[in-house]
Amino acid sequence: MKKATLLLSMMLFLSAAYAQTYTDYLGAGHNEGITVLSSSDFQLEDWNEAATGDKTMNGDGLDAETMIYSRFLGQATLGANTEVINHAKELGMEAWLEEQFNIPASSTLDYTWQIYDETYQLEVDNGVDSVDLPVHPYDYHFNGAWWTVNMTNDDLLRQRVALALSEIFVVSNNSDLGFYGYSCASFYDMLAEHAFDTYEDILMAVTRHPAMGFYLSSLNNPRSFPEENQHPDENYAREVMQLFSIGLFELNEDGTRKTDDNGNFIPTYDNNDIKEFAKVFTGMGAGAILPNEWVDEPQFWLWLDIIDTEVPMVMYEDYHEPGEKHLLNGYTIPAGQSGMEDIQDAIHHLATHPNVGPFIGRLLIQRLVTSNPSPEYIARVSAAFNDNGSGVRGDMKAVVKAILLDPEARSCDAMINPHHGMLKEPIVRYTQFFRAMDNDSPLGRYWNPGFGFAESTGQYPMLSPSVFNFFSPGFQPLGPITENDLVAPEFQLHNTRTAIGYINEVDLWAIEKMPFYTWEDGNPDITYETEQFQYMVREPEVLLNYLDKVYTHGQLTDDTREIIKTAVNSLDWPWDREAELDFKARLALYLFFISPDYAIFK
Repeated sequence: MKKATLLLSMMLFLSAAYAQTYTDYLGAGHNEGITVLSSSDFQLEDWNEAATGDKTMNGDGLDAETMIYSRFLGQATLGANTEVINHAKELGMEAWLEEQFNIPASSTLDYTWQIYDETYQLEVDNGVDSVDLPVHPYDYHFNGAWWTVNMTNDDLLRQRVALALSEIFVVSNNSDLGFYGYSCASFYDMLAEHAFDTYEDILMAVTRHPAMGFYLSSLNNPRSFPEENQHPDENYAREVMQLFSIGLFELNEDGTRKTDDNGNFIPTYDNNDIKEFAKVFTGMGAGAILPNEWVDEPQFWLWLDIIDTEVPMVMYEDYHEPGEKHLLNGYTIPAGQSGMEDIQDAIHHLATHPNVGPFIGRLLIQRLVTSNPSPEYIARVSAAFNDNGSGVRGDMKAVVKAILLDPEARSCDAMINPHHGMLKEPIVRYTQFFRAMDNDSPLGRYWNPGFGFAESTGQYPMLSPSVFNFFSPGFQPLGPITENDLVAPEFQLHNTRTAIGYINEVDLWAIEKMPFYTWEDGNPDITYETEQFQYMVREPEVLLNYLDKVYTHGQLTDDTREIIKTAVNSLDWPWDREAELDFKARLALYLFFISPDYAIFK
């Protein structure tokens, strides 16, 4: 809406009986007991909004608080519409976090089986022979379920943290697990359910989950049989230290590396430590089985097809390595314990290692807030990890709260620091686009198979190319980032192919209004309403202000604004004004969502 100059003749009637006295300032909502009279109001033709005299005092149109909460939710959720933003504003950040901590986890597994059942029947109804169909959910059923959950759920914070945890405790459908989509769904749900428990609880649940056991070889991992030259598999033993708990080098509380007397970094473990931990993670097998024609009860040597992956692995003592295990820093697990007691001791040993707070804290900060947290930021999060204020170590509620409420997450100083911020993961850009839209699914389905987006951008949840995730936390792209000794993990996904691939994806969302295809006849089953955008784009500045408020949190640059306005204002279709407004709106969305202002989170 164009700015209008109002000739106001105002009389302010202040009554001691009714007027509120303010000691800071007048206006911007401090208007109780104040009457504003004006000679006239201003309203553009065909607009619902008007510039009225009372708006000079009542604070309407001041969006700073909305943008503050929009930015907060950009870190704490996978997307928030104006309703969610306003609700968070009403509660306040800490109260909103507490509310979210208490919302139960949505079930990806339930949707995975529902999608499998319904698509199976669709295929049969379309003449496909049932013998040619999968006998259980595959990876694409999980993909559709993950999208469904994250388009319809209320556990917004939990699912955001679950995605972050899934990129630390990695199992991947981009392996033989892709044939067992229900197994990855169960693993993902486990991360969501434990997201606000203690870190030790998470690590124990990860260690015992059959999907992790299958992915990193701790399922059906037997003890040593030297006469057969057979020794415990070392895969999980290595990764539980390197990736899931303590990292490669000893750390200070602020995440900086310790050095020895010669200035060398100090390794946290060596190859002998891996061998000793490998002895611990032996003897685990199926805790339960699915109905099948081969076996009637669980046993050690079983393949994943008949293992009930919702049930944690259990110990088969005959296959567990007996004797002492000599772990880190002189700690010894005594001989004579049960196999599961050995595992519990090892997990507790790792969970109480001083590296865990700064190591896991930094990874979570990178996933939620910024790629390059200061040592002071990491130290504050480490302190919350070490003690939640009530003597509890590894309380993930305290850790998440410390990350999201820290001054480096909330202050304006951090926003203008050129070293602060992050390239948003492609999947986060994708979900944020749709969560804030007025989505519509006529059949009530949000089944996104995900492979097209994964091919275009290199990412979809639980499709990592390896246990090392989609990108390394220490990745440094060539150029100014490396020259300033900074890191930018998500840029490992950003290359000449995926940069164009993402733009093509946005073209589908915005220009074609085809966010993805479902199984039924290749037709899109979900869309979003553009009427509000057509209304606002009559004055492009109004639309850009809305998009800035919801998606870029008040940080849309003047350069990007001018580029979009110039492109939109160049369209003139006098023969079809309705179509003109529709295309202007879609063009504005397209240019906005491929802009660096949207891709980079500050």
